[in-house]
Amino acid sequence: MLNDEQILRYSRHILLPEMGGKGQEKLLNAKVLLIGAGGLGSPAALYLAAAGVGTLGIMDADTVDVSNLQRQVIHTTPDVGKLKVESAKETIAELNPDVNVITYPEFATVDNIPEILPQYDVVVDGCDNFATRYLVSDAAVMYKKPYVYGSILRFDGQASVFNPPEGPCYRCIFPEAPPPGAVPSCQEAGVLGVLPGLLGVIQATEALKVILGVGDPLIGRLLLVDALGMEFMQGKVKRNVKCPVCGDEPTITELLAENYQQATCSVDLDEE
Repeated sequence: MLNDEQILRYSRHILLPEMGGKGQEKLLNAKVLLIGAGGLGSPAALYLAAAGVGTLGIMDADTVDVSNLQRQVIHTTPDVGKLKVESAKETIAELNPDVNVITYPEFATVDNIPEILPQYDVVVDGCDNFATRYLVSDAAVMYKKPYVYGSILRFDGQASVFNPPEGPCYRCIFPEAPPPGAVPSCQEAGVLGVLPGLLGVIQATEALKVILGVGDPLIGRLLLVDALGMEFMQGKVKRNVKCPVCGDEPTITELLAENYQQATCSVDLDEE
């Protein structure tokens, strides 16, 4: 049951026929794992916390650098030098005391993901390299967790929701990572500071829809965002029945380090 303070805090949610008090209770009971507390993770975490998602796990081993502040809005100048997960936890505590933040000051690996990911209902991807993305995506398939994908570079972004067998997984669309150096990192190529805010809010929206069971999540669709032209385009994507992870006869059935050692090219913005 919502208490009086919660009824006031979430009143605009409760007014929505698609949500009501029961929907808000769903959010308060939900657990979302954010991989990364940088450009994408910052807005996603802020809006999920404001919405009243009861438990947020935040996984990131980086510390806040002054170069992050152009886009990673959960951190402020006094946070420079702090662990990102601790900075994020402090900001969320001030925003919404209803939210329990569990910090993981470590990078995702084949050793820790099997222990952490199964505890959560939804995974939100704000990682900064292909190796982590394939690892977390594969784990999400194996543990049957919806995986909210987002990526950005320069003025462009992508978003989708992967939840086999209802739709494809990340490997269905991108079977292999490009060779190292083929795709520049945001540290090398730059990124418009507001772009991760746009994509991160889209990711938060999709996570809320999945938790609530409302609307039409981006399952089976890849959203492409062109910030310069302010164009939003969608492409339909199908599950690959021969996918090595979510296909009818999967060949990747456990998380082995050798499956992720070659996918080391960074594509996102959470770099120092």
